[in-house]
Amino acid sequence: MGKTGVLGSFEELVLLALLHQGPDAYSVPIRRELEARSGAQVSMGAVYATLDRLEDKGLIRSRSGDRTAARRGRPRRYYELSPTGAAELHRTRRIRDTMWTGIELPEPEGGEA
Repeated sequence: MGKTGVLGSFEELVLLALLHQGPDAYSVPIRRELEARSGAQVSMGAVYATLDRLEDKGLIRSRSGDRTAARRGRPRRYYELSPTGAAELHRTRRIRDTMWTGIELPEPEGGEA
C-alpha cells in the first residue's frame, strides 16, 4: 500500500490530536485532546509509544524545547506533522471514506455509540 502501511486507528487519532494542538504540540496536551474528543482515558505511555513510532516512520518530526526548572532541567519535546505524515493522513482518510461508502449501520441501543 504505502511506504509506511495503513495508519492504525490510534496512530490516526494521535496525529489528529497533534494537529489540533498546532505548532507547539507536545505529549500532555495531545493526550488531553485525545481524552476530550474521544471521552476515553488515554495513558501517557500509549501516547509516548505512539509518538515514537510515528517519528520512526517519518510521519512526524520532533524538536527539543528549552530546559526548565519546572521540568527539573529536562527539555520538552515538541512535535509537528511531516509532509509524509500529511500524505498518510490524506490516504488513510480516503481509504476509510471509501470503505464506509454504502454502509448503513443501525443506531445503537440507547442512542450512543
